[in-house]
Amino acid sequence: MIGLLLRVLGNEYAKPMRRTVALMTVTAIVEGLLYALLVPVLHKLFGSDPAEAWPYLLGFGGAVAVYAVLRYLSDVSGMRVGTSMLRGMYYKLGDHLARLPLGWYDSTRVGDVSTMASKGLLAALGVAAHLLAPFISALVTPLTIVAVMIAYDWRLGLAALAAAPVVAVIQKWTARSSAAVDAERHERDNEAAGRVIEFIQAQPVLRAGGRTGERFGLLDNALQDVERTSRRTVGAVLPGAVSLTVTVQVVFTLIMVLGTYLGLGGDIGVAELLSILVLAARCADPLLSLSDIGGKLRGARVELDRLDTVLRTAPLPEPAEPVRPESHGVEFDSVTFKHGDRLVFDDVSLTVPVGQRLAVVGPSGAGKSTLLQLLARFYDVDAGAVRIGGVDVRSMDTEDLMSRIAIVFQDVYLFDGTIEQNVRLGRPDATDAEVRAAASAARLDEVIDRLPDGWAADVGEGGARLSGGERQRVSIARALLKDAPIVLLDEVTSSLDPVNEAAVHEGIERLMAGRTVVTVAHRMRTVRRADRVVFLDGGKIVEEGSHDELLLQGGRYADFWNISTAATASG
Repeated sequence: MIGLLLRVLGNEYAKPMRRTVALMTVTAIVEGLLYALLVPVLHKLFGSDPAEAWPYLLGFGGAVAVYAVLRYLSDVSGMRVGTSMLRGMYYKLGDHLARLPLGWYDSTRVGDVSTMASKGLLAALGVAAHLLAPFISALVTPLTIVAVMIAYDWRLGLAALAAAPVVAVIQKWTARSSAAVDAERHERDNEAAGRVIEFIQAQPVLRAGGRTGERFGLLDNALQDVERTSRRTVGAVLPGAVSLTVTVQVVFTLIMVLGTYLGLGGDIGVAELLSILVLAARCADPLLSLSDIGGKLRGARVELDRLDTVLRTAPLPEPAEPVRPESHGVEFDSVTFKHGDRLVFDDVSLTVPVGQRLAVVGPSGAGKSTLLQLLARFYDVDAGAVRIGGVDVRSMDTEDLMSRIAIVFQDVYLFDGTIEQNVRLGRPDATDAEVRAAASAARLDEVIDRLPDGWAADVGEGGARLSGGERQRVSIARALLKDAPIVLLDEVTSSLDPVNEAAVHEGIERLMAGRTVVTVAHRMRTVRRADRVVFLDGGKIVEEGSHDELLLQGGRYADFWNISTAATASG
């Protein structure tokens, strides 16, 4: 467990961790030796002059004080190491997640990472702070007490030592039987949590459709799965816990019977026998706690394994000698790309000269958004190359690449903060005048003027306190402030009302001025203003040319145009 923890976190934590383990081990040994003083104390108390027990009682008190200091120091050390590791792991996980390809973040992984970064990290890194000391005490203190018992009477000591291999076998058996159930429990917990969130978020739709009963059934099924898995977890752990309890009780009974036999035979005194029985009883408590501690440690190890899996996920490789392009034309050269088992692009080639606008149209699932993602290097192509200014994006430093690209997505995400903070994400060092100018160009100033708090208005998590059109204006202002030479637009007006669409289009026109633009669009206003249009379908460019040229061809694009304009007219 400690080895895995250090491997996940790094060797810089090895020295304080080893120091903490050593301190906890010494504390556990002192705790065990402490009980050795009970033998002379009881011997004197049951002797002819009980007053002779005072020196031993004072020694026992001094030993308790030493143990208390050691226990305090070991607990503080464990807490410090645990919090230090937790902070280090947050930084390490955050840095690694920031280097993973954005295509890695599907909906399932986002949920897993969210759980891992909260509950998972606390469980895994809480080992040093909360579990390590009781675990070491549960192992070392009983062994020390057994050593003391052997020193006083080897027969009773060996009888107590007989429990050690049995306890080890029980712990290993319990861990093996619960491993599969623990994994299933984690999966069921995640599924149930997702269903709860889904049920809450879908309330408006469910109530409008009168389908709350049906959807509650899905949630109820997920919760029933959790219940069934919990029962299996108890079923897997309970035999081990019962076996451990029975083993400890049997060994204690054996020691008591053997001690009674030796006492009746005169081989051991009453005081010594009582002391041995007290020591044996003191062994029982930490041994019985092993079942609970072992379960928590197994849970922490599962979380560490998940963390290790994420940290072992290879990020997109960075070039050893990055190349900086001199211009900002865009080129797709014989690009082939698969998403899982699905072929998205098959030998696709196109160019966008500096300062020109390319519109990408086609049916749903044709790969339009993926084209933008490849250009921003959310993924690496399987064959061919994506170039900016003649330089393969794989040969560019990631920060340099992203500094040259401004992206406006269809679904805008805003961080929980003020409007100004979200706009400044485009360029944090921008002056107030530059921020205001970008907001004015995006017509965001209209939104700010009608909000009570103006620039200091809190947008809420994900921008929930703003409408879709208002969030788009924040996103465009952010892109304008960034002032990148390449602009990628992904259907940014597909779900806006006419008023917001007009405002957003005005901001987009200012954003696109003088820049290299690749835009995915369904609205024909954007397509008509493009210098060139490509029609994607089936992983290939079916048609390519200007808007007027493609209309004259009367092909797929012309059909798409006619359907779109008819739908707009009827609306």
